[in-house]
Amino acid sequence: MQKKKLSLPVQIVIALFAGIVVGLICYFADIADFTTNYLKPFGTIFVNLLKFIVVPVVLLSMIEGIISMGDMKKVGSVGWKTVAYFLCTTAIACIIGLVIANVFNSAGLFPTAMQLAEGQTWDKATSANFMDTLVGIFPSNMWEAFRTANMLQVIVIALFLGGAIIAAGEKGKLTKDIVSSFYAVIEKLMTFIISLSPIGVFTMMSWVVATQGAEILGSLALVLLCAYIGYLIHALLTYSTAAKVFGGVSPLKFFKGASAAMIFAFTSTSSAATLPVSKECADELGADSDVASFVLPLGATINMDGTAIYQCVATVFLATLCGMNLTLSQMVTVVVTATLASIGTAGVSGAGMIMLAMVLEAMNIPVDMIMIIYGIDRLFDMGRTCLNVTGDISCSLCVSRWESKKLAKK
Repeated sequence: MQKKKLSLPVQIVIALFAGIVVGLICYFADIADFTTNYLKPFGTIFVNLLKFIVVPVVLLSMIEGIISMGDMKKVGSVGWKTVAYFLCTTAIACIIGLVIANVFNSAGLFPTAMQLAEGQTWDKATSANFMDTLVGIFPSNMWEAFRTANMLQVIVIALFLGGAIIAAGEKGKLTKDIVSSFYAVIEKLMTFIISLSPIGVFTMMSWVVATQGAEILGSLALVLLCAYIGYLIHALLTYSTAAKVFGGVSPLKFFKGASAAMIFAFTSTSSAATLPVSKECADELGADSDVASFVLPLGATINMDGTAIYQCVATVFLATLCGMNLTLSQMVTVVVTATLASIGTAGVSGAGMIMLAMVLEAMNIPVDMIMIIYGIDRLFDMGRTCLNVTGDISCSLCVSRWESKKLAKK
């Protein structure tokens, strides 16, 4: 009899806990340099492989998804449903983040001592307004968009190319076949890279725990707790409800099916890099393959619910340090700004920090204050990326069912 091989999700879970154990050992043995010098490089190699595959996966999967639909009306139908879903859940995420942060603040759980900022400096981030973000979506050079991995521009390129191939009809058949052939090759390459994910999870988790360890859970532990409570509430209430009511999938089945992508996103802190795993999870949960190929890359770029919660919690926390009490109108401004800012947040590790600057400036809070929580941003980033990816999968299920119902009525 053949030996039964452990499934990828099980391998990832084992790698996760093994990484935590090794990281703690190195942390308490004061040999964190070992993980930095000898383990993290392997994690970096794995992340580089993911970055290498992300642009072709997003470009080809979206074009393939559009071509498979065969109708621009369906592309438009799926598109507006996806964007509407993401905007609604992001607004809900902002409200949850503000409520939880104000509960913590009212209870006096947020530290108010400015000495937290002593000895730390921060180069001011440049904030971008909404119109700049809108203009930046449309590329002036296709190859430059690929080179810089500008995911918003890559998505726009995919939309235009996919639509043009459909519009060309019979003359576009050769291009359609080439795209399908390239995508089949990229899928095989993607499968190989995904099979290496336990190595990446183990090495990166070991490094994070060994280098940041218990010392980051001191005076800022409550801020982390506040954010993670918000992440948990949003996942359990918003996503599981949406998956059940609109997607027809029970909460237990949904979280079990999405667990591999959630764990991978938690450790990689990149929703874009998690795309291949997210696609597999969505397919297994019953999402339409064409819809998932369209929704997931779009979600990795514009669905940033975890980032929105983080921005709200961080804004209330930093405002408290400045001696400010946000008014109701200011909180509404935070919700609107964080929702719009989330659209321009790239699906890569640490991008939420730059977008936080946009929210802080809207509140007249010094951007320099970001440095106070910069040291533990990766821990925030792990949770918010996990939540973002969960939302992407939830959306793919909901939109798939809406489209199937629409087709059934016809």
